[in-house]
Amino acid sequence: MACSSARASGTRIEGHFPLEFVVPTPKAATKFSVDLDRAPFTVIWEVTRACDLRCLHCRADAQRWRHPSELSTDEGRRLLEQVRDLESPVFIFTGGDPLRRLDLFELIDYAVRLGLNVAITPSGTPLLTPAVVRRFREQGVRRMGLSLDGPDAESHDAFRQQPGSFLWSVTALKAARDCGLATQINTTVTRRNLHKLGRMAALVGDLGAATWSLFFLVRVGRAQECDQLTSQEFEEVFAFLYELSQRVPYQVRTTAAPHYRRYVLQRQTEERRRQAAGVLPLLGTIPQDVPGSMPRAVHGVTDGRGLMFISHIGEVCPSGFLPLVAGNVRQASLAEIYRTAPLFQALRDVTKWHGKCRDCEFVRVCGGSRARAYAQYGDPLAEEPLCAYEPRSKRRGASVASPVPQ
Repeated sequence: MACSSARASGTRIEGHFPLEFVVPTPKAATKFSVDLDRAPFTVIWEVTRACDLRCLHCRADAQRWRHPSELSTDEGRRLLEQVRDLESPVFIFTGGDPLRRLDLFELIDYAVRLGLNVAITPSGTPLLTPAVVRRFREQGVRRMGLSLDGPDAESHDAFRQQPGSFLWSVTALKAARDCGLATQINTTVTRRNLHKLGRMAALVGDLGAATWSLFFLVRVGRAQECDQLTSQEFEEVFAFLYELSQRVPYQVRTTAAPHYRRYVLQRQTEERRRQAAGVLPLLGTIPQDVPGSMPRAVHGVTDGRGLMFISHIGEVCPSGFLPLVAGNVRQASLAEIYRTAPLFQALRDVTKWHGKCRDCEFVRVCGGSRARAYAQYGDPLAEEPLCAYEPRSKRRGASVASPVPQ
């Protein structure tokens, strides 16, 4: 499918939401910290690349059939034990489509028995039946992530290149809601659906999702440059998401757009400055008494710095969107790769970075997308190419206060 050449603007982002959406009473939270030099906050295992969808943006360029060199069940068990030893707060089974592995539920059961906080991101196919969703819940999966890239079958199915995917996905999300399995809806933001985000926001609420995570396109796999937003459009979407987050009962998150944290901090700082209040730093929280709640990193996590990805054949990368291999679990442990591989060490050492990200006052809460830097410049240590913010140190005659994008 050819890309559209139309350029979107903030006026095209629909912003009408049901009046019954209200901000719930905040729950108590347990504070915790993770030394991101010693262990990742989130570990993601791509158990297979096999998938029956042909998504336009697929970072894995997923295939119809399983790879003969996939990690075996026994190798998967040893991998899960290493994740347990790292004490990473979040572990995710992903793909491809994890349901294409016949031993998936055996691996889920083992991960849960090891004490991991397990999430899973299946594909919207006929394999994802209500019975399978209920089995996820029964086996101890804490959250299911599922992609919806449009508010209706026409837009979503075109994105996924599979008629029926929207119906299968919505049916699974409703089944999860009915059985008490917390869900996260993932939406890849591109030029194709930018103007539909308002309708998507309403659908996320209707389906009872705990989180809406918006994935900002990275040109890897099948993703095309002409679907990419501009840096100014990033800011417009950030404004939309921040204002949305004030009125909906679900969490709003971004993936491959860590500069949204910078935007949020700017907005909150300005709001609290007006109230003569400070901004409290916090590495992470675990909400209490919230079914299916997962540990949440508030700041500092990006590709290779708090995030680690294991491919279907055991290759360890900083993230699924940054396909640089730092090692393989068949030759070295996860801990050894994360802590000592030169690639991971460089991604955690901002003094080795190039460009404005290194000099930005928000580098510790943001860091920019290392994956997008690599996709744009061939260098994961380069600056985030789609960040409109200019660091204070690079602005002449800048005021003390950071500007707040409107």
